[in-house]
This record gives sequence, structure tokens and C-alpha cells, in this order.
Amino acid sequence: QLQVEDDDKIGLYSYKVQSTITSRLANTMIQAKMVNNAKRPQPIVFDVQVPKGAFIDNFTMDINGITFTSHIREKSEARRMYSQAKAKGKAAGIVRSNALDMENFQTEVNVPPGMKIQFQLHYHEMIRRRLSSYEHLISVKPGRLAKHMEVDVRIIEPQGLRYVHVPNSLGDHFDGITTISKGEKKAHVSFKPTMAQQRKCPTCSSTAVDGNFVVQYDVNRETTGGELEIFNGYFIHFFAPENLDPLPKNILFVIDVSGSMWGLKMKQTIEAMKAILSELRAADQFSLIDFNHNVRCWRDNLVSATPAQVEDAKKYIQTIHPNGGTNINEALLRATFILNEAQNLGMLDPNSVSMIVLVSDGDPTVGELKLTTIQKNVKQSIKDEFSLFCLGIGFDVDYDFLQRIATDNRGMAQRIFGNQETSAQMKSAISETRDSLLLIRATGFVTCCPFSKSGTCGRVTLGTTNSLLCLLPSQNFYNQVSVVTATAANAELVMETLKDVEELDGFMKKDRYADPEFTRKLWAYLTVNQMMAERNAAPTAALKRNITKSILQMSLDHHIVTPFTAMLIENAEKDEIMLADQPKDPRKGCCSGTLGLTPNAPNNNKGIPAWANVTAVPVSYMPEQRSPPVSSLSINQVDNDPHFIIHLPKSQRNICFNIDSEPGKILSLVSDPGTGVVVNGQLVGAKKMENKKLNTYFGKIGFYFKNKGLKVEITTETITLKDGSHAITLTWSDTGHILRKQLLVSVKKESNVTITVGQEMSFMVLLHRVWKKHPVNVDFLGIYIPPENQFSSSAHGLIGQFASEPEVSIHHQTPGQPPEKPQAIMEVKGNKFTVTRGVQKDYRTDRVLGTDVPCWFVHNSGKGFIDGHYRDYLVPHLYSFMKRP
Repeated sequence: QLQVEDDDKIGLYSYKVQSTITSRLANTMIQAKMVNNAKRPQPIVFDVQVPKGAFIDNFTMDINGITFTSHIREKSEARRMYSQAKAKGKAAGIVRSNALDMENFQTEVNVPPGMKIQFQLHYHEMIRRRLSSYEHLISVKPGRLAKHMEVDVRIIEPQGLRYVHVPNSLGDHFDGITTISKGEKKAHVSFKPTMAQQRKCPTCSSTAVDGNFVVQYDVNRETTGGELEIFNGYFIHFFAPENLDPLPKNILFVIDVSGSMWGLKMKQTIEAMKAILSELRAADQFSLIDFNHNVRCWRDNLVSATPAQVEDAKKYIQTIHPNGGTNINEALLRATFILNEAQNLGMLDPNSVSMIVLVSDGDPTVGELKLTTIQKNVKQSIKDEFSLFCLGIGFDVDYDFLQRIATDNRGMAQRIFGNQETSAQMKSAISETRDSLLLIRATGFVTCCPFSKSGTCGRVTLGTTNSLLCLLPSQNFYNQVSVVTATAANAELVMETLKDVEELDGFMKKDRYADPEFTRKLWAYLTVNQMMAERNAAPTAALKRNITKSILQMSLDHHIVTPFTAMLIENAEKDEIMLADQPKDPRKGCCSGTLGLTPNAPNNNKGIPAWANVTAVPVSYMPEQRSPPVSSLSINQVDNDPHFIIHLPKSQRNICFNIDSEPGKILSLVSDPGTGVVVNGQLVGAKKMENKKLNTYFGKIGFYFKNKGLKVEITTETITLKDGSHAITLTWSDTGHILRKQLLVSVKKESNVTITVGQEMSFMVLLHRVWKKHPVNVDFLGIYIPPENQFSSSAHGLIGQFASEPEVSIHHQTPGQPPEKPQAIMEVKGNKFTVTRGVQKDYRTDRVLGTDVPCWFVHNSGKGFIDGHYRDYLVPHLYSFMKRP
């Protein structure tokens, strides 16, 4: 998807997708060529959705003839090279990506006038078999009309093609445009809509191309269900038996109904569960468990999926009202108890499969909280008798934990986004689960052993890939190779396949579209996936380190981006560099990444306001009524415990006050419905009280730019930019820029973050680190906001209300106790009270000692100076607008 600020001035003159499927391994290339016809620079976003489990292996970018190419490096080495480039003043940016159900690879470039740019991304994936057909899905979202548009898919299947089908997934608008040419072993699918055909309507300037282009096909298959392919020293054995009767299922649905599931997530979960229950067969048995801090059972035992029982279960689900905590441990142990009891009482068909489906959106908060203990408890209770599948709802769930506990119990985990498509995603996930039941039965493994003296014999867990690969040295290979056995219920399937190696070799070499490396890539792809699963389930740290080392080596050898590698993107002169990286924790950066890059202008401070780069300015202490007009210190700020300094530009005064509230409370700093801007801060407490007082500081600050749909969350650990369901996270150990929709977030390592919104607004957040073992103090944040920010007249909040400067009168100044702190009478907003002259600290130029700022201090949490009481400024969420006091 290509996003631009000035649609009429950016030309998309080519959008091309080329995908080649060689024996179920797809290599896909997405290319976009654009030009900036505007008279000013324009930000352009290249946003590609990559299927879950696919590996990105190459990205190139050409800017006005300057080509940027990619290299895979070990993650720490890539970060070191990136940091060195930044330190030398080279133009640099960061691209983040994170594997969810659809992974977003996103780059944003600020393109100067008249400049051309080309993006090109390559990834490969194993085509999955869903409901008896192989399905290749390509996200096609150009974002605008393209002069030339093309989706080109070629299929090469040595086993022979049974059929090729392209459903009308992009809508009836494109009916009849796709062409399919099918031969015995090859097929070509082409989709080339003209600009007129791309338009939503004859007079529209927007494109109707927005969705997934889907190709479905199946291969010819012998009744044994086995297919062996040998090429370049590797062999592949596909296992996809047909004409097998559906196995009876015993399913326990375990549904999280804690408070965090409230709203759309619960509504969509209920709708999905009703649809899933409708698909149960009469031979199936099921029950429902819903849990928060307590555990409830719809039925204490399994019941047959008769129409009456299914209808009753649907009515039960409809009555659920989410509230309370999350007791995952007890819920799963209750489910395993029900299945084990049914097994012990002989209530389960010996040919059936048993499984638990956990649906949850959060970490445990009640009962057993230690994840490793929960994992151990569930493993001991299940005893390899049945499978556990986990559906993680939303972005906050600990998806790594769900993967570990599912893999540990012969199941799979899937992330389900908590959005409008939750229901469809859950139904799809359950369908995949149903498809994989046959393959997970009994041992859950298939063993392959070649008849060669030095071939590698191994076993591969069969998930939904329905395939098995072993590496064979070509010199020691015999034509009669493989016996593969698997057990499904009580029926043993034995496949004995002979294949003419020379026939496949000749066929592949004659076809110019076939990937000659497909067997090597496919082996690497599945081996890395398998090792990732083994790493999640590794019982010891030493074994996990060894597996990690193997994954890293495989990633480097085969040029694929994994959680342990990163992609460096640089030009030939190596004076501009980008880092494509993955956050370790999916909860910290869910989907997308951005890159801020201005070619040939490596200005690290470009776009950062001058006030945010101030140098120390000496300020002499002046006990007089008015403060000197020092521009570098003329700023609204909140820092330390939290001390507010409000600068009044017209009268050139600084007014100070403190807020004494409790840890966890969220204060409204700026709430401006006119511009759609919110700035809120959440308090964190010191480790213990001093002088009978617990100091509080800002531990988290949230910015919400409603008109742009953007949120920025800054904590003492991370800086996250959120755009709807997409997010990118930097840490304080990064130095880099994020540019999105003309909003610039600039991070200076272990120092500060500046947020700039065009020419209208800017903000700075300062990081204060303390010694980790300090007995009292904690890390905290300060925020600095210039009075020149263009808020509307409806702005409010502890700082925002002073966008309209009040009339302030200070008179009857008298010496104070001590004398250097004189007192005076302040009159403002009809209120009259005593204020004290003193100093507060501005930490922008010196984060340790700070710079003194003379000000008049208002006592009692700003009473009289701010509207209402400070408690009026408490808001429920980090991005809430406040109610006017």
C-alpha cells in the first residue's frame, strides 16, 4: 500500500507483483515505481503485507538512480554497523517488521520534487493446504491508480496440476479480467487491469484494487497420499492423503471472559464461537469453559454435538459479560481434567481426536502467575493424550507463551487481531486446526529415513505444511529412497514411492520460470520454522542457546530475516544506511515500521525545532517581579516531582506549581478537541517514602493526534508510534527517526524524544535515568511544550488551558523566610492568593543538575491558578480527552 500526502502530485506509474510457485514454494516480488511531481518534498509509504511464516530475503530501493541493496547480518552486528553509521553523520533510518498473521514491511521516504523512486521486496513462503486445496494469497494494495498494473503468478508442479482456480476475491468489479492458462504441469495466472478498470467508478480518481489476490490449486495425487521429489541433493516428501473419513472430535473450548475482553473483542468472539459450534458434526463431543478470576463450566462433562445441545451452548455464550481477572492456569487444568476423566471412563471413541482450544487476550493476573509453572502444569496434566491450540486475541497477549504451551502439547498458536475481522480470523484458525488434526494424531511426528549410507535421517513435526523434508548428499543417493509412515487414529498409512530423479531434474532445468534452488530454499524454510518451534519448547537455557545458534547460522547461510538477524540496506557509497529490524517482544511493536530518509541530506536534526536543541544559557538570579526574556527557557514544562513551569509570553513571567497525586493516576496535560490533540501523563511512585511523603513522577506519557489517527506512547523503556493496528517501537538505546503522515518522532539515544507535527506543534520528552539499585529514586520522564504551539481556543488541561494567556497581576511583594524567597499577592481569574518567589529546574541542557528558572510558586497544587481542582484533570486512559472542570 502506498500512502502519500498530496495525491494529485504523486504519480504511480508501475505496480507489479510477480510470484513463481515451484513445487509449493512461492517466491514473490512486489515492485512499485513512483515519481514526485509536486513542487515540494512528499512523504511516500511503501507498505507490503507479507503472509505469516514467510521469510523476507531481499529488499532494494532506487532513488533517482541511486540504488540501495540489502544484506543479512546477525542482529547485534547489524545494530552496531547502523550505530556507527549514525555516529559518523550518515543518513540513517530504521525499518521495523514483526511476524503476526500478516506481517507489515513498511518504508517511508521523504521524496524531493521531481524525484523518481522504486521499491522492490522479495519474500518466499511455503504454500499451505487449506480445505483440500493449496492457496496462495498476495496482498495487493497500491493505494492509488497505477498507469501500469500487473499481478503475474506462475505455477510449476512436477506432480501435475489437477485444477487452478482464482476466486473473485477483489470483488465483482474485476470479473472477467483475470486470465488462466493451464497445462499438465504448469499454469500461468495474469491480472492486468487498465487504469479505467482500476477506477472505483468511471469518474472516480480512487482505485478499486484493495485486497487479497488469491490463487487456489491442487496437484494430482496417488491414493497413497505420498509424493516424493528429488532435486539438487535434497528430497521432499509431501504427505496429503485423500478420501479419509473425518475423525470424530472431542473439543473443549476455553474462553477468556476477563474485563479486558469487554467490547468488540467479546462481541466478535461470541459471533465466531456461534459459527464454529454450528460446524460441529453429530459424531463430535464438546463443552465450554469460560473463565476470569473464576472458572465456570457450561457442562461438567462432554456432550454430543446434537442440534439441541449446540443451540443451548450458543444461548449460554450469548449471556457472557466480561469482567474480573485472568486465571489461565486453573481454566486449562479444569479442561484437561474433563478430558482425562472422559478418557478414563471410556466415554471417548478410540478413533477420535481430543483437543482444547484456548481463546485469550491477556497474561494471567490471578492464581498461578509464573508462565513456566503454568506450562509445566498443563504438560503434566495433558500427558501427550491430546492437543492444545491457542488463539491469542489482540496485540497485548503474550504470544510467545501461547506458542510455547501449544507446541509443548502437540498444537499450534495463532494470533487473532482484536478488530472488525476477529470473527472471520477465528473461523479460519479453527478450520486450519481441523485440517491438522489428522496429522497431529498419535506420535505427532513422521519419520523419514533415506536408504543411503550417509544421508541425514530426521523427524519433522507436521503442522499445516503437510510436508516432510530430509537433506541428502547427492553422491550417496539411491533412486529407491523412502518409506514414510504416519499413524492416523488406528489406521496406518504407508507410502512407498519411487521417482525418476532424472525426469524431475530435466523438467526443472527446461522451465525458465522454475526456481533451480527451490529444494534448498524449501528445506531451509521448513528447517528454520521447525527449529523456532523447538526453541520455544526447549526445556533448558543451554539447549535454547544451541538452537538459537543453529537458527542464526541457517539464517545467514540462506539469507533470510528471522528474529535473530536484521537486514542492512545501504547505497553503493555506503554513506546512507537503513536497518530492517524486528522487536524481540511482539507486544512492543506489532506490525509495521517506518523509515525517515531524505536522500543526499544527512541532517540528523532536520525537522527538529530549534528550541529542542538549546545550549546552556546562563541566567542570573533576579528577585525582581519579571523574568528576563530568555527564549531558550521560555517554555511550558513538567519535570521531576512533577513540577510545572508555565511561561506566560505576554507578561514574560514564569509561574510554577506542583501536583501531589498518587502513583498510577493519569493527568491531562493538553486536551484540545479543536485540533484533536491529547497529551496525558501517568504517574509512577518512588520506591519508598521520604519525610513522610511519596514523591511521584511521570513514568509514561501518551500523545494522541486524532485527526491523523496516530498515537505515541513514551515510557522509560520504549517509544512506540501506533497507527491503527500498526505500530513501531524504538528503545532508548536507539538513535533514529520515525516519519508518518508528516509527524516526525526523533529519538536521541538515552536522552530525549522530540515530536514535530508540521509547522504547527512540537514537543520534547526527556529521559531521567537513576542508578538501578537506588534505594528510593526511579527512572522518570519530563515533558517540554513551547507556548508557540498552535492549539485551538478550546484547549484545556494542566498546560493546555494556558494556550490562551490569562491576565495575571502580582503585587505587594515582601521579603520572605528566608529573605531570598520573597512573597507577593497574585490575582488571576478572579482569585487572590499568596505566591513565593523561587527557582525550578530546566533539564534540557543539563539532565543532572538542570538550569535554574526563576518563577512565582503557587501553593496547594496550583489552586487558584489552574481552573478547578487538580483532581478535575484526572483521566481514565492514556489517550482520553478530559471533561472540562
